[in-house]
Amino acid sequence: MATNTAIPTLDSTGNIPAYVVRPSGAPRGAVIVVQEIFGVNPGIMKKAEDWAALGYLAVAPDVFWRQEPGVELDSDVPAEFQNAIALMTKHDFDRGLEDLKAVLAWIRGQVPGVKTGVVGFCMGGKIAYEMAARTDVEAAVGYYGVGIAGMLDEAKNISGRLMLHIPTADGFVGPDQQAAMHAGLDGNPQVTLHDYAGLDHGFADTFSARRNDAGAKLADQRTEEFFAANLA
Repeated sequence: MATNTAIPTLDSTGNIPAYVVRPSGAPRGAVIVVQEIFGVNPGIMKKAEDWAALGYLAVAPDVFWRQEPGVELDSDVPAEFQNAIALMTKHDFDRGLEDLKAVLAWIRGQVPGVKTGVVGFCMGGKIAYEMAARTDVEAAVGYYGVGIAGMLDEAKNISGRLMLHIPTADGFVGPDQQAAMHAGLDGNPQVTLHDYAGLDHGFADTFSARRNDAGAKLADQRTEEFFAANLA
């Protein structure tokens, strides 16, 4: 994994490896890119690079660093997919959120006054929702986040803006969970939901066979416009 920065934790228990990409000029904002269960792999690094090319300070932390640092897996390889599932099952989301808070604090120390967005995928989509509900991050975007239907009681705590991309044929987030998300979030003025008819989990992956190019481009355009509006 091409992590290039060590970010100190808030509790001084270690340093979070992260892939940091800086824009060519002064940052227009910052974006924390939260991995899927496959680690900071080439797809996540490319997403960080794309945000930096748009003028943002981009930071992709290694979410699994406490249990297995340097994970870089390929979703198209069945054995690696199963390894990724096992890592997610063992992940301590509460402690992991504290690590993301440390990343947010580090960014604000690097660029005082900067507004920060979080964009997460799969497991990272859930983490983006948690960041929206449990921190003062200015904007968050979740792509096919898992487990959000079980945290809808936290939506009242969202102080920034949140956007969720929901593929209707998601094999990990079924119709009942999608309906619950709409019922719990559609009336919240801080939240915007987008459905993608017939698309499955992972449709916006950078390189894998799961990608649906048209759906990915539409979701990414919406995310780009969302951050431009909320991180200016």
